[in-house]
Amino acid sequence: MALNTNKNLKLFYSIKEVASQFGVTESLLRFWEKQFPSISPKKNAHNVRQYTEEDIAEIRTVYNLVKVRGMKISSAQQILAKNNQGAKDNAVILLRLQSIRDELLFLKQELGE
Repeated sequence: MALNTNKNLKLFYSIKEVASQFGVTESLLRFWEKQFPSISPKKNAHNVRQYTEEDIAEIRTVYNLVKVRGMKISSAQQILAKNNQGAKDNAVILLRLQSIRDELLFLKQELGE
């Protein structure tokens, strides 16, 4: 059996790691937990949040609606209530497009354009 090098070996992320990944504050993540029930990280015995990849995917969806699209919290809540899967798909597509853009910019720089 071949080793899958693409598999992420980390199971849990701290609130600090997740906040830095999205460029937001830790307090904003805690606020979003209250506003969006789909964001529910596990807490250990010391009440420290532990985010999984699924939690991060939920945060990515909320981030896309609130920060990227500029929606108000109430509008984002309505969108997620009506079409949760569509909002998640849009967030994934946006992430992929940003990755492609970054790769193209890197290639352009490497070619000296």
